[in-house]
Amino acid sequence: SPPPHPPPPHTSTPQRATTRAMEQSRNLAQLVALLLGLLGCLGALARDSEFQHHRYEDMVRAMFAVQNECPYITRIYSIGRSVEGRHLYVLEFSDNPGIHEALEPEFKYVGNMHGNEVLGRELLIQLCAFLCQEYRAGNHRIQQLIHDTRIHILPSMNPDGYEVAARQGPEFNGYLVGRGNAREMDLNRNFPDLNALMYYYEKTSGRNHHLPLPDNWEQQVEPETMAVIKWMQNYNFVLSANLHGGAVVANYPFDKSRDPRIRGRVTSAASPDDKIFKKLAKAYSYAHSWMHEGWNCGDYFDEGITNGASWYSLSKGMQDFNYLSTNCFEITLELSCDKFPPESALPREWLGNREALVSYIEQVHHGIKGMVYDENNNPIGNAEVAVSGINHDVTSGPEGDYYRLLLPGTYTVTATAPGYHPSTSTVTVGPAEAIQVTLTLAPLLPEVSTQAQPEHQASPQQEEPVFYQGPH
Repeated sequence: SPPPHPPPPHTSTPQRATTRAMEQSRNLAQLVALLLGLLGCLGALARDSEFQHHRYEDMVRAMFAVQNECPYITRIYSIGRSVEGRHLYVLEFSDNPGIHEALEPEFKYVGNMHGNEVLGRELLIQLCAFLCQEYRAGNHRIQQLIHDTRIHILPSMNPDGYEVAARQGPEFNGYLVGRGNAREMDLNRNFPDLNALMYYYEKTSGRNHHLPLPDNWEQQVEPETMAVIKWMQNYNFVLSANLHGGAVVANYPFDKSRDPRIRGRVTSAASPDDKIFKKLAKAYSYAHSWMHEGWNCGDYFDEGITNGASWYSLSKGMQDFNYLSTNCFEITLELSCDKFPPESALPREWLGNREALVSYIEQVHHGIKGMVYDENNNPIGNAEVAVSGINHDVTSGPEGDYYRLLLPGTYTVTATAPGYHPSTSTVTVGPAEAIQVTLTLAPLLPEVSTQAQPEHQASPQQEEPVFYQGPH
């Protein structure tokens, strides 16, 4: 029988080779075009965030390049201006930028508080580009982190001081040149001193959180400090770190000693959350390539961590202010022996800190979190949430959500609010993500007296008691 299809026309071997070559050439051209398109998208981002020292305009350009490449998960906003008028720009990462979502914790990084301590500034610029690039590349860990966390990154709290230090450059920078702001004020000695009040309240069983600020505090602080304080007041931050230089260690509260120094001796000043602070500091030091080794810059810190006051006592610092004035737990990260390292050192420093910077953000998802409701499921803001055995309470945010960092263990948690009965729950916290605990408060009912009333009461204007007292 005849074949079902006619045989293919005879084609010479050179013709077939030419055809295959043309197809391969077309496929290669399409692949090259695709790669060029992808590289074009990331090119500007790579150029602006490459390993170099960023002056103010360069930093702003790099931040906006990230926002341009990842517009659906980022937002740039200013929390205020420096003495010389430079914006204090924050880059936010979230799956819903600009919106607080209930049960999604708020996290912040603050860099370059001291203008001449520049590594933190460069690491945070790199971190912004890294989060954007990895999110776009489909990195599940980074995508989940951005979906579950609202991350705020302030690369430079002190842009004026940085410009002073940068004019000298890394080779000739003095230890103090550019440390302060344009008025040469040290911003890490410029926050209201709440430690003294806290230490007094410890002795008198006074308030243990959200301590009141002095009436005239706004007249006592610099514009940069004012901007950061108002930022803390406007966002219910749960966890934070501020990045410094001059040593390599993770420093945790309290920074200010409870007792005056005696003949040069310093003593540790533990906070009520000393155990969780040590765990947070270790989370960074052990994820860092060499911080945990202890010996750095001629100093030794066991496991790469230290209580602030046991290193040296510091008043009016930002770290302790976070803990005593807000719900936020903050540690101070000293990241380099050289305050202004050369550009050639930046790639190694980035690789040494990259995993630690990401791992530390993930610490915000430990402990407990939940909602405080009334009986009609209306959220209750500013409710106090206390954990038995830890003398430091947190409060619920305006939308009723609260967050409490805790180590694994079993805890008794109590929520209170004016006009409601307390609500208590027992919860067991594991080592993984935060346990959700909903606390529902029942309203207080008006008290009704059940005592018998006399037939003739004394006049309200008279001094005799109102209630019947029986025969004399």
